[in-house]
Amino acid sequence: MMTNRIRDIRKAKGLTLADLAAACQPPTTAQTIGRLETGMRQLSLGWMNKIAAALGVEPASLMRAETAAPAQIVADLTASGPQALTNPREALAPSALAEGDGPPPLVLAVTESVGEYRPGDLVWLRPLDPDALQSAINRDCLVPKPGGRFAFGRLIDRRGSLVGLLPPGAGQKQVVVDNPPWVAVAFMLVRAL
Repeated sequence: MMTNRIRDIRKAKGLTLADLAAACQPPTTAQTIGRLETGMRQLSLGWMNKIAAALGVEPASLMRAETAAPAQIVADLTASGPQALTNPREALAPSALAEGDGPPPLVLAVTESVGEYRPGDLVWLRPLDPDALQSAINRDCLVPKPGGRFAFGRLIDRRGSLVGLLPPGAGQKQVVVDNPPWVAVAFMLVRAL
């Protein structure tokens, strides 16, 4: 079974229903786009082509198999550190990112300049097997903390169950997390030009 991703892609591009409706050739109504997004109206091949062109994506990217777990934006990176989202949202993978085996990637959305990161950046992270944690030394990682919070920074130390991170930006102090359930290492930075 396939699900349509029009809403996710539209929101990721910062468009309203009316914006997308106006960008279609010929233009349509926001109500029609809403019905196509929710499945109240059948998404024909013609509509897929029109909407994909308006969104600037391949028509096939508008659909996803229900069994495929999407990558999730789980936190926003601000000057005060990563802020967990109450409702994670789907992250749109660049076409170069091949979906592979294993858990889906996590994504950290940068909302304020922090170190080398700029607003609008998406940091893609891959959850690591605990035995592979040594391979993440000196790489940027996201680590869950108690209470639904996160720590993000360069993995600089691992001693037993303790993981030490140096947050990006000048003058930051090391953050130590005891026995995190997982660690995700950054493998891709997506920055709009």
